[in-house]
Amino acid sequence: MAKKTFSCSACGASFSKWSGRCEGCGEWNSISQDAGLSAGPPSKSLGNRRGSPVQLSDLSTEEAPPPRTLCGMGELDRVLGGGLVPASAILVGGDPGIGKSTLLLQAAAQFARSGLKTLYVSGEEAAAQVRMRAQRLGLTEAPVKLAAETNLRDILTTLEAEKPQLAVIDSIQTMWADNVDSAPGSVSQVRAAAHELTTFAKRHGVSIVMVGHVTKEGQIAGPRVVEHMVDTVLYFEGERGHQFRILRAVKNRFGAADEIGVFEMTGAGLSEVTNPSALFLSERGETSPGSVVFAGIEGTRPVLVELQALVAPSPHSQPRRTVVGWDSGRLAMILAVLEARCGIPFAGLDVYLNVAGGMKISEPAADLAVAAALLSAREDAALPADTVVFGEISLSGALRPASQTENRLKEAQKLGFTAAIAPAGGKTGTVAGLQLTRPSDLAGFVGETFGAG
Repeated sequence: MAKKTFSCSACGASFSKWSGRCEGCGEWNSISQDAGLSAGPPSKSLGNRRGSPVQLSDLSTEEAPPPRTLCGMGELDRVLGGGLVPASAILVGGDPGIGKSTLLLQAAAQFARSGLKTLYVSGEEAAAQVRMRAQRLGLTEAPVKLAAETNLRDILTTLEAEKPQLAVIDSIQTMWADNVDSAPGSVSQVRAAAHELTTFAKRHGVSIVMVGHVTKEGQIAGPRVVEHMVDTVLYFEGERGHQFRILRAVKNRFGAADEIGVFEMTGAGLSEVTNPSALFLSERGETSPGSVVFAGIEGTRPVLVELQALVAPSPHSQPRRTVVGWDSGRLAMILAVLEARCGIPFAGLDVYLNVAGGMKISEPAADLAVAAALLSAREDAALPADTVVFGEISLSGALRPASQTENRLKEAQKLGFTAAIAPAGGKTGTVAGLQLTRPSDLAGFVGETFGAG
């Protein structure tokens, strides 16, 4: 007899009985029974039947790496690790309305024009609606086959008959497997659909791109096992108030993780940005207190962004700490280190921090740039406009060097910056025309830059 199991549609947690509230994520009325799934024979039956020997091989191989297909969109090819790999399964997630369908329709058209037989399956829109988008984007002449279907069995039969080289499924949450007795979008349906599509991709040599919805926390909805099944997981990020969109690889078996591609949303669709540093700094005006340029690394690419800070007296008993584009917990740590190691208090002051352009930064090398922006805003003293700052701050107040220092400095020099502040230590090459200041600790940086500490 099959054992009844229950799963949360929000986080994928499994339970032995139903309850109104998920203990994993706290969502209400999100737990449903995984019906229609057979528990299979008991594990002890495996010992009654011998299997076939598995063929073994050495680690050394003379096989050529799988060929890659470039679509012509340099930013997408970069994120994929140098092009599309045959028989790969790719999962693309992003907020509603961020432009996932637009990006994939453009990519499908580019791959089709480059010679790949491409099929686009929409489970969220009618075929006529997809054609309207293609007309707006100027893609009506692209040799892309279009279908509007949600039945997974029919889709797999069509893929087997048409034998495309690339298939786009928009989206995985709308797919319905008739052998699973639950509603589309449930944990069971998403898991079954992702497994069937990934298995089909490996067996038939078809590259399959699946669109995934995200939860309010920004994670792809459904069981986390889906991200383990696929070869590549991409997140399409951006703020609605900005025209910039960032495609970020958080997992890639065929390339570098954390690689990013930058796009600009226009009336004619998404256009790639080949020099994101210049674009993020294009609206930077006159130098002002609280404005600091950070030289960061995203994947293998150096990117320069502007950090903006504002420090003002708080009318409330509990000062505000508001962060956009950076980790709020790390901001609290920087404020504590500045007060404990440098004697600079922020009590009674509201602190606001923003990463300009809608960019999101996660690397610790932004610590020193954040500290510089906070001190600049607090002391009302602007840093020189031609200076970039980067480095990691430890809890002891020491500064730790960042990785790929030379690449950061070369990118800054290319954009016209003449000075840089980076921690001492680490490997640093000489960059012509760039004056480098290398403080050893945070107190020394504060004293040299702001005359305090």
